[in-house]
Amino acid sequence: MANRKASDESLFRIPPYYYLHVLDQNTNVTRLEIGPKTYIRQDNERVVFGPEKMIVVPPRHYTVIENPISKDKDGRIVFDTSGQAKLQHADQEIRLAQDPFPLYPGEVLKQAVSPLKVVIANTALRLRSILDFEDDEGNKRTAGDEWLFEGPGTYIPRKEVMVEETIRATIVKSNQAIRLRARKECVDRSGEDRVTGEEWLWKKTGAYLPGAYEEVVDINDAYVLTEKKALHMRAIKTFKDDFGIERKNGEEWLIKMSDTETHIPNVYEEVVGVVNITTLNNRQYCVICDPVDDNGRPQLGKKRLVKGEKSFFLMPGERLEKGIQNMYILGEDEGLILRATEAFTDKEQKVDRQPGDRWMIRGPKEYVPVVEVEVVTKRQTIPLDENEGIYVRDVKTGKVRAITGETFMLNQDEELWPKELPPAVEQLLISGKDPLADRGDRAPVTQQRYQEKSTASVTASGVRDKTRVVTFRVPHNAAVQVYDYKDKKARVVFGPELVMLGPDEQFTQLSLSGGKPKKPNVIKSLCLLLGPDFCTDIIVVETSDHARLSLQLSYNWHFEINDRTDAKEAAKLFSVPDFVGDACKAIASRVRGAVASVAFDLFHKNSAKIIRSSVFGFDENQKVRNKFTFPQNQLNVTSIDIQSVEPVDQRTRDSLMKSVQLAIEITTNSQEAAARHEAERLEQEAKGRLERQKISDEAEAEKARKELLQLQAHSAAVESTGQAKAEAQSRAEAAKIEGEAAVDQAKLKAQAMKIEAESELERLTRAREAETKYLSEQNDLELTKSREVAEIETGKFKNMVNAIGSETIRAIACAGPEMQVKLLGSLGLKSTLITDGTTPINLFNTANGLIGGAMMKHQGGVESDDE
Repeated sequence: MANRKASDESLFRIPPYYYLHVLDQNTNVTRLEIGPKTYIRQDNERVVFGPEKMIVVPPRHYTVIENPISKDKDGRIVFDTSGQAKLQHADQEIRLAQDPFPLYPGEVLKQAVSPLKVVIANTALRLRSILDFEDDEGNKRTAGDEWLFEGPGTYIPRKEVMVEETIRATIVKSNQAIRLRARKECVDRSGEDRVTGEEWLWKKTGAYLPGAYEEVVDINDAYVLTEKKALHMRAIKTFKDDFGIERKNGEEWLIKMSDTETHIPNVYEEVVGVVNITTLNNRQYCVICDPVDDNGRPQLGKKRLVKGEKSFFLMPGERLEKGIQNMYILGEDEGLILRATEAFTDKEQKVDRQPGDRWMIRGPKEYVPVVEVEVVTKRQTIPLDENEGIYVRDVKTGKVRAITGETFMLNQDEELWPKELPPAVEQLLISGKDPLADRGDRAPVTQQRYQEKSTASVTASGVRDKTRVVTFRVPHNAAVQVYDYKDKKARVVFGPELVMLGPDEQFTQLSLSGGKPKKPNVIKSLCLLLGPDFCTDIIVVETSDHARLSLQLSYNWHFEINDRTDAKEAAKLFSVPDFVGDACKAIASRVRGAVASVAFDLFHKNSAKIIRSSVFGFDENQKVRNKFTFPQNQLNVTSIDIQSVEPVDQRTRDSLMKSVQLAIEITTNSQEAAARHEAERLEQEAKGRLERQKISDEAEAEKARKELLQLQAHSAAVESTGQAKAEAQSRAEAAKIEGEAAVDQAKLKAQAMKIEAESELERLTRAREAETKYLSEQNDLELTKSREVAEIETGKFKNMVNAIGSETIRAIACAGPEMQVKLLGSLGLKSTLITDGTTPINLFNTANGLIGGAMMKHQGGVESDDE
């Protein structure tokens, strides 16, 4: 029985505010049973639901019931013929706060009890009608209509209305606007009709709550305009702007601070950009391309010149040709080359200019080019010293000339002409020194390494200005040949002198032999040193006995020229391009011929005489000449120095080396024997001096030892006497100090005891005085307190008596007995005794006991005795 279902039970106790559903299986009708009651189930009945608590809807709450019951006009439930409550199927009912109610059979709780939605200020609910109905205000709503329920307020839901969303108001700040779009044809809050998709702005400061058919697209901030900023606007549709001007689609314009301080773009206009003001000072100008006329129309293809001092905004479509340009300020040494781009009349010079005309203006002046003129270049005067110059070419005639020693400015028909030189000459000029000065460094290098070295020095030194006149400083006792290709003449310049090339002149380049032995084209040079100088060469000769020798010879040479003004005699200097190689070859030929006719031993003994005689030759007196002259270029070799003679053959070299080594060995042995004999003599002398010194040192040591023993004996005697005397004195001093210390100690102990006794006595005295004073003051305080409390109580009682009055006190005193007498009289009792069983009987206070017994009847027993 314990496991049976609750629906099988026969007895159901339904508490208050509970209900259950009972199904009559005979009629198949479900009815409602509401508590409080005890329900006894019949055999043909079955409990299908419950007991369940009724639905309680508190205040400000609601619930939704699906399939609600039907009610008549008086609010009574309508039942059908079978006795079951009629339902509104597929319908809903919203029930607000009311008494607890049950759910009839068939009703469904679609939404649990929920609080009503409170709509705060600046918010609204967007509602949509799902059925045709008429609201409480008499407005007829059609299915699909939308409207707002604006706060503050509490929204009461209806079954015909669905809440779409909660809309919050958009706060429009100062210098702001919201952009709205109509989702459907409607009337906005300003009363204007709007069509679907139309956009507009709301600029009023405050909270804006969009309507049911409105949506907020964006919040537009205002652009703050200043004197230095303007807005570039473009119309995206034909409309009338905020200033009442009709704007065409695609039209562009500027809004300045003179129009408005702040601007919020309209929905049909867009901000292309912020235009900064263009400011020109009194030394600046600019050219505006495609300027705008007074009607705001761009003049395409035209230009307008604007001079400072001025500030303006560039209108839409305008642009600066080259930006803000500075005015040309020309000094006395400056000028401008101008070219006309179109025909115009030069008002300054009163000349008609045609397109392409070029002219020049000179300073000092200030110049601003007009729009028909372009500045080709700016010219400055070129100050030239006597040793400086430039190459100038006339662009009309093509003639080139050199200008030197004056201050010159190119005119409109002239230009600087770059003079080209061969690369080797360029390197020699840029190096800045005489190439022959470092011939010693070039001796061991090859031609390729020399060229690499020269290229590196050129790169490090920089690049020559080709428009400047080429100059070369001819060193002392040197000569340079310059050839004019136009006049086909050559001139020789002797140093020290500065050579300045004309437009058609070139240097004659020398390519000399160098190195040991001499190799051609090693030294490049522009100048020819006249000497005296020297050169060194290595030649290989062979004697008559076939001994091959390598000779290193050095020659002293110079050029001999009598009249430097004679052009023919001076031209002989450059008649031999490589005079070094030519001279070395000629001398080497003579030396080889002379050495080939003598034996090795003879040549080894008379090498200098043989070589000098072979080169210089003999005069009429069979004496060796003092120079060797080359008549082609007046080169004279004055002396020959034989620096080294080395055999080329290895066997000859070995024989010479052996003989030299033998001679060196003999000399070394003799020097060694002499040195050894001298060393032995010096050693014997040193030994004698050492023995004598040793004897004298021993005598001095014995004398010092004697003096040491005497001093030791004297010091021992002094030490023993001093020790005994010191011990006796120390004992006496110790005894004296101990006695004095004992006396002082006794005195100090006595003084300490006296001080302790006095301090203890003083401490006790002060403690007793403080305690006595404390007790006295405490007693005084107690007396004062008691006296004041008595006075307070007395005054209090006196004041109470005075306030109540004597008559009132007498009435209070008599009120108790009189009340008791009246009470006993009203009860009709002669005498009464009431006790709790534990207190002794008091016959004198019977009346009081009677009154008190009535109040304490729950505490004890009651005993009464009627007389």
